[in-house]
Amino acid sequence: MKLHQDNPAGLNRFTGYGEGYVSVNGERFEGSLIVVPETPVMVWEASFDTLEIGDFDVILEASPEILILGTGRIQRFPNPSLFRRLYEARIGVEVMDTSAAARTYNILMGEGRQVAAAILIDLQAP
Repeated sequence: MKLHQDNPAGLNRFTGYGEGYVSVNGERFEGSLIVVPETPVMVWEASFDTLEIGDFDVILEASPEILILGTGRIQRFPNPSLFRRLYEARIGVEVMDTSAAARTYNILMGEGRQVAAAILIDLQAP
């Protein structure tokens, strides 16, 4: 699906998603990634089945007020203990399927919120 909306501020915005990919500012990504509004998209060497606490360190560096974790085509909940450091840093976490994560990130980013999206692209996900 393609998402359309003007992006005059040059901020990172999801512009599409589908099975095994997301697009940010028109660029297609077929691997897991982290998106924050004002910094380059970061490749994220993570998958749902191998998530570790340290996988979220890059989120701590970005200091968003909320992290949206996109878990693929279906919503899957990782062990809550993985988010311990985020909670301690007062970063909220929402888990949703990737399509909902992309739409929610765009809405929150458009409202000027300090948001980050961590998108897991697991081609072998159930």
